Amino acid sequence: MKITKPGAPNEEIRRRNLGALLRHVHLNGPTSRAVLGEKLGLNRTTIMGLTSELAALGVVEERLPQDTNRAGRPSLVVSPNTDRVFVLAFDVAVDRLLAARVGLGGVILDRREAVRQRKYPDLDDVVGTLTEFARQLLRDVPGDAVCVGIGASFCGMIRPADGTVRFGPNTGWVDQAFGPELERRLALGLPVRVGNEAHLGAVAENQRGAGIGFRNLIYLHGDVGVGGGIIVDGKRLDGNDGYAAEAGHMIVNAHDGRPCGCGSRGCLEAEAGEDALLSAANWPPGLIGRDAVASVVHAAERGDETARAALTHVGDWLGVGVANLINLFNPGVVVFGGILRDVYRGASEQVRSRIAANVLPVSRERVELRIAALGDDTTLVGGAELGFAELLDNPVEVVSRGYRRQVDDSMKSQARVSPLHPGREAP
Repeated sequence: MKITKPGAPNEEIRRRNLGALLRHVHLNGPTSRAVLGEKLGLNRTTIMGLTSELAALGVVEERLPQDTNRAGRPSLVVSPNTDRVFVLAFDVAVDRLLAARVGLGGVILDRREAVRQRKYPDLDDVVGTLTEFARQLLRDVPGDAVCVGIGASFCGMIRPADGTVRFGPNTGWVDQAFGPELERRLALGLPVRVGNEAHLGAVAENQRGAGIGFRNLIYLHGDVGVGGGIIVDGKRLDGNDGYAAEAGHMIVNAHDGRPCGCGSRGCLEAEAGEDALLSAANWPPGLIGRDAVASVVHAAERGDETARAALTHVGDWLGVGVANLINLFNPGVVVFGGILRDVYRGASEQVRSRIAANVLPVSRERVELRIAALGDDTTLVGGAELGFAELLDNPVEVVSRGYRRQVDDSMKSQARVSPLHPGREAP
């Protein structure tokens, strides 16, 4: 890990080192001073100074190790102060809304969830619900706790500069100022950082889930449609304007493909998404969402031939898409998240068959296929990591201007907003 620049001013070096140490503890959990010195390439005196400063700041705690029977003076263990330092994380999916208070170290401390209607440009409703959730989450935080950031995952194409949703093919949103409006309604004095759900899911699984240890990763997320996130040499692939890795809109069936919500035909999400599976399985029209997808997989496992044929059909197209991505990016691992966890579980044989038939031998010999280890929380955890990003770059400054509960007293006195009807007071 490179943490300094030759010739950099002392203050910049200190800031970088503080951030690097805090990042290691945030991602890896309790770590001894001795190990931190080895990982960061810093001497014992420097490590002691950095951990002492972070402890005084309140972001880490230092304790003696539980095993103190070894000879010599034990090295103190540095742990993230999970209860005191947190972010607010939001996840806007096609049919649900999530909000959570996530402590340093990636621990979900408290959460709220609501059902969301589909295909409805509902900016006011979404922001109203998330704002009310935030008020509830902040109500019971410890008095000395500090909120250091706000991160949100959204199921659409996001302009990184301001969190505007440029296009959400499965939500009906076009150029909706989600980030600015959420920031205005929250009124916490903190910026709201917004990212595409699959981009953030890729980061979360790479840092905390099925992709730990891989420098090159592809994450495919199912949420009605199919989203993609790609990690190349340890860095998220964003593209020129932040809209890269739209794997769901890669054309896999150009001749007689199904229509897609983006306006094209034969996209991966049109051939391998929720609607394609439920249609092929002849599932009742009223049954939709992740429960419906899971029920098709369960039916196939119980021997239902129609459900099994539907999974084989959809799995074939999913395999075509994965084969193309492996040939293009040579990842170490492909991770399936969202509803694709169930689809892959039921169609893994077909996906692997396509890879065997269509991927170059040298690219397929080492690639692994895995299901998201963070489960339904993958994109929520990704939103939290977006919220922590600035803290991990500059701990001292960010903590000093973080949001504390005593400021929240004024917010509590405001009329509460109903989650489903933002114009009305909640009971």
